[in-house]
Amino acid sequence: MLIAVVFSGIFFSFFSTITVSPISLLLNNGLIMSEVNGNMILLARESRGWTQAQLAGKMDTTQSNITKMEHAEHGTNEEWTAKIAEATGYPLSFFYQKGGIIPENLNYRRREKVAQSILSPLNAQMTIYRLQIETITAALNIPAIQLPVLEVTEEATPQAIAQKLLQKWHVPKGSVANLTDIIEGHGIVVNMFDFGTARVDSRCLISENGIPIIFMNSSLLGDRQRFSLAYQLGHLIMHTSSNISWDRDTGHEANLFAAELLMPEKDIRADFEQGISLPLLGNLKKKWKVSMIALLYRADDLGYVTPQQKKALVQQFNDRQIRRREPVELDVPLEQPRLLRQWLSQLKSERRMNTSELAAMLHLQANEFVALYNY
Repeated sequence: MLIAVVFSGIFFSFFSTITVSPISLLLNNGLIMSEVNGNMILLARESRGWTQAQLAGKMDTTQSNITKMEHAEHGTNEEWTAKIAEATGYPLSFFYQKGGIIPENLNYRRREKVAQSILSPLNAQMTIYRLQIETITAALNIPAIQLPVLEVTEEATPQAIAQKLLQKWHVPKGSVANLTDIIEGHGIVVNMFDFGTARVDSRCLISENGIPIIFMNSSLLGDRQRFSLAYQLGHLIMHTSSNISWDRDTGHEANLFAAELLMPEKDIRADFEQGISLPLLGNLKKKWKVSMIALLYRADDLGYVTPQQKKALVQQFNDRQIRRREPVELDVPLEQPRLLRQWLSQLKSERRMNTSELAAMLHLQANEFVALYNY
């Protein structure tokens, strides 16, 4: 059996063919925590979308015992940990990791009402990814990323902040060619995976070692992907390093930032001068790589349609049944993140690791590592 961990920047592999417990072997070498971390039991369970009662049923125990193990009310011995590992599909080392759970925050882009049964598994999965990214970046000695911190004021509106960022990052005027490449070029990790729901688009956070991460739902179409990326970038720039008052509508601010970033007012005004129609919006979608409905709202924000015209155009979207799914022939190509895969390849090369060793380093079974990272 192979157990792999990182300690003091050095990769160790242990092969055990005798009856000595692999966890005991690691403990004797001082390479992992001496006790099971209850947070990891909670993460393992919630990442699978299970209730405490469901996990208890799979382990032939009581919900009360699961609660106690998750809250560390009593120690969890190796026998019980092995049962949890078997039930959840994580290796034993997963449960001895350090770390906790970052609370859910306002930085989701989602529908107005999303059940907690949907958010809890997503929060757990993102926390696990965050722990793995911390492991990868620490092993590669990647320093914390210093993002521009631009606070919203009466003068520094979200639109003005978007303009300033475009200038600071030397983004060419006009349509942003590949937003993912620009974001990752500044050290922000973009991680796409299937959220299992259409009700949540994205979320951003900053890891404990200072790596900004944007999680994207891989089921998004290209136009919505780009707007969600811009939205989360707005949160990272405007909201993650500031004390936000309770009455601030940070979601609205992020939307304003995203609209200006992807459809800069100075550049797009000329496209609206000839009047707004569905054919025009379709043509502009190809140019700006945002949805037709986003272009309509942008035209409205800039004063190019009256309320009556906007209502009539929205009705045309509904009549043609293209409000939620715009014509396939106008689809915007998906942008593919590369940074995380580059780091994994670098780590594999520098440490001369195989896929199983990479998986073990991240406390995953090899098959799940391949599935999660498409590696």
